[in-house]
Amino acid sequence: MFDYKCRPFYLADEDIVWLEETYQNMSLSEKIGQLFCPIVVSGDEEVLRAVVKNKHIGGVLYHKGKGKEIQEHHHILQTESKVPLFIASSLEMGGVGSVQEGTYYGQEMLVAATDRVEHAYRLGKVSCREGAAVGVNLAFAPIVDIDGNFRNPVMNVRTFGMDQERVKVMGAAYLKAAMEEGVAAAIKHFPGDGVDERNQHLLTSINSLSCREWDATYGDIYQAMIDEGVMAVMAGHIALPAYEEYYDGKPCERVIPATLSANILKRLLREKLGFQGLIITNATPMAGFCCAEERKKAVPLAIENGCDMFLLNKDLDEDIMYMTEGYHSGILSDVRLEEAVKRILATKAALKLWKKKENGTLVPDEAALSILRCEEHDKWAEECADEGVTLVKDTQHLLPIRLQRHKRVLLEMMGDFPSNEKVCRSFQVKLHQEGFQVTVYEKEQLGLEGKLFDTVEEFKEKYDLVIYIGNIETVGNKAVSRLNWHTLFGLGNNMPWFVHEVPTMFISVGNPYHLLDVPMIKTYINGYCNSEYVISAIVRKITGRSTFKGKSPVDAFCGRWDTRL
Repeated sequence: MFDYKCRPFYLADEDIVWLEETYQNMSLSEKIGQLFCPIVVSGDEEVLRAVVKNKHIGGVLYHKGKGKEIQEHHHILQTESKVPLFIASSLEMGGVGSVQEGTYYGQEMLVAATDRVEHAYRLGKVSCREGAAVGVNLAFAPIVDIDGNFRNPVMNVRTFGMDQERVKVMGAAYLKAAMEEGVAAAIKHFPGDGVDERNQHLLTSINSLSCREWDATYGDIYQAMIDEGVMAVMAGHIALPAYEEYYDGKPCERVIPATLSANILKRLLREKLGFQGLIITNATPMAGFCCAEERKKAVPLAIENGCDMFLLNKDLDEDIMYMTEGYHSGILSDVRLEEAVKRILATKAALKLWKKKENGTLVPDEAALSILRCEEHDKWAEECADEGVTLVKDTQHLLPIRLQRHKRVLLEMMGDFPSNEKVCRSFQVKLHQEGFQVTVYEKEQLGLEGKLFDTVEEFKEKYDLVIYIGNIETVGNKAVSRLNWHTLFGLGNNMPWFVHEVPTMFISVGNPYHLLDVPMIKTYINGYCNSEYVISAIVRKITGRSTFKGKSPVDAFCGRWDTRL
């Protein structure tokens, strides 16, 4: 099986006694239930009671909400569950990952741009301390992928960048903070996202590195995290053909995501890298999992081939049925079922969840909520934004902007995300407070009747400066993360046709690679995320009240010469 007393569990004798007794007293349905970590969106007390009492689930990912409500819901779940639950959250960017009032510390790439490992530690500290305040004990973070393909639409700012050494040291700093807060970290997305330009949410993506290349990059990072004692690894819906071919001794004949691959999980992660902790699938409703195999077979096969826990569901009842049928038909063996359940219990024992359940402290009381966006966290987040915001280029020597020359500003929002209105309003208010007259661009209607568009001279008479705000967030349902325009050619004022007529700058508070689409804009800034801390820091810097300190952790020029001009 595995040694409970060794890394990463380090269980005491009493922990092992609890684990073994708990396992021996489980029915088959309770063992199978432990394999599942569904998402719960209901706040109804009866629904919460039913999901743990009837399904015997091992963990839950609760939808983000208000702190007091989340605490109460977690308390119900933990009280009703026979075995203490994993309460999971994607704590990638601060406490805001689990609770509305949490601190939005910043995306990992903002942290990387500070070039200070201390900020990665603080990211882990803020994220896990605030998550723990509402009962979270399992963080789906940090992301230790390498941002090696600027066209990948879902990684970029979620990573510590393209330098593996920075990824290693910052990932380790986050882990240290998580351990201090009693939260298990699940690093992701094994065997490594960021190589393929495609999105594993939408298909099974490919890590196309050779075995030697993988060993020297992703393998090096994962080995370092394992050596640091990471408790859990999230397997991605990402294929690694080189190692499939290496272990099988023949060319790949099909695309197999790591979540279904015995080669990648049992041989590479367990045997070669020596990881003995918990392996969790990425969310299984993703197309990268669903399209790889018939679900009736894939559900039990994921556990049989090396995963210990099954994250989210197409339908919980149906997936439990598939898992149970797979056990009875022999797809899921007794050996792997026992191994998976005992790893789940060992991880819970390592977190002392069984003791906390006995003491009634699995979920803190309301007083713990005072940590949310406390003064210290607020100060840390402000410092991170100040040190991370990056001036990529200013070849026209526009900055700092001055009221005498740039008072009349046309502000253009790029992106179609729900946060657009809030981000736009924040920039508008802050620039207005600096004395600028801000006009927010409104979409012009194309047509042939009447005069619809400004002439060049009319445009120059109206504006002294144009500021584009790129608010292109990284979300799972996008195949690309690019700029889209709604006007044709140079008609209308949406496209930057006017860069030689009126000073123009581009500020990205999302994807850092927009110079690919706007190389003609000579002043470009990366803020990496759309938090209020970042927006405030950007306005201070473009008006000359603060200097730019950030160092780009990626090639924001996308490997092209024209973007540097």
